[in-house]
Amino acid sequence: MFGPEEALLEDTEGFVGAVAGMTLSDIIQMNAHNRFSGCITVMYGQKTGAIFFREGEIIHSEQEGETGEQAFYAIMQWPGGKFNLEPKISTTSITIHESWKFLLMESCRIIDENRHRTRQQQQPQSGAVAEVNSMSASVSEKLTQIPGVNNSVLFSKDGTPVNNSSFEAENLAAQALYLAMTGDHLGNIFGVGEVKVAALQGKSGQMLLFESKLHYLAVTVSNDQQLGAVEAEIRKALAPKK
Repeated sequence: MFGPEEALLEDTEGFVGAVAGMTLSDIIQMNAHNRFSGCITVMYGQKTGAIFFREGEIIHSEQEGETGEQAFYAIMQWPGGKFNLEPKISTTSITIHESWKFLLMESCRIIDENRHRTRQQQQPQSGAVAEVNSMSASVSEKLTQIPGVNNSVLFSKDGTPVNNSSFEAENLAAQALYLAMTGDHLGNIFGVGEVKVAALQGKSGQMLLFESKLHYLAVTVSNDQQLGAVEAEIRKALAPKK
């Protein structure tokens, strides 16, 4: 989190410091929607990075000798820090050509992948984990029987898929986690709380997201199906047997 901090450069024009309760991802989204042009300088410990915007799109990033997307992803993995918003600083370098939305989703996927890899290396599988893995396999088996369901993944609140280390599962979990985070942010703005169920409709597909105490369940649905009908079938399939 970026908590309240002292100014970084007293003579710099622009917004300096931090916003309580906001992540760097939140700050980037805010500036993208406001079509910001300028630079965000980020400092974490002895590290310094810069993210350049032009009309709301990220065009260049640099940190400790790296440039482009790799520099951006490295900055996004920092757990906190200070930032300096400088609207009058521009660059002629264009090393990033992806949209800001893609960059945030990809950075989320990389962070989740690194967390998952670290957990696998550090934590032996316990009886509780084995039970959750068994539950994941059971859920997947039930959902594949529902017409219109293309894929599903059960994942923890930090974005780690349960009992599935495939790229497809990690990618879907990262997308769904971003959807949950965005929904929670909007829920806080409108005072309705965290996401419990979310539905996303797009040109290339549809997604349903369900929240439980410890996990999320993401389900992709083909475009020729009604989300409401598929949701009802999913709830029926996963309902406890009486």
